[in-house]
Amino acid sequence: MEQGFFTLIFTHMAIVWIALAIVFAVIEGLTFGLVTIWFTVGAVVSAVVALLGGGIPLQLTVFFAVSIILLIFTRPILVKHLKVGREKNNIEMIEGKRGLVTEAIEPFKSGLVKVNGVVWTAVGDTQEVVVDIGQEVEIVRVEGVKLIVTPASNKPPA
Repeated sequence: MEQGFFTLIFTHMAIVWIALAIVFAVIEGLTFGLVTIWFTVGAVVSAVVALLGGGIPLQLTVFFAVSIILLIFTRPILVKHLKVGREKNNIEMIEGKRGLVTEAIEPFKSGLVKVNGVVWTAVGDTQEVVVDIGQEVEIVRVEGVKLIVTPASNKPPA
């Protein structure tokens, strides 16, 4: 009976590959890690090879080759563009925003800037930056607990 079962499986490998593709797709849908999606594609391509009469060694080779090549060469690109698995935190969200200077920022001296109701230590993005109390600044970036700012332009905030 076992021999009959394996014979049945081997003669219907396209169905096995499609079933594996569905399993990988479901796992990807649950995790959003952009890992098993490539195995889904590899399984679909292997199903096509099976339908065209390719042997099991060829199907396995195609499955692993397609999956690994896609994983290595396309995952980093998609992760970068889709920003999978990473959301901006509160600090990153203030980059590009504007704040109000509450203590003057002078060369070689930090000041204070209020952003979204929170007061931050801030320095200019260059040593020549001077910003008086009451003026707006644009947050260039955050370094540790210090804002790096530049005087705000006249254009509306982003």
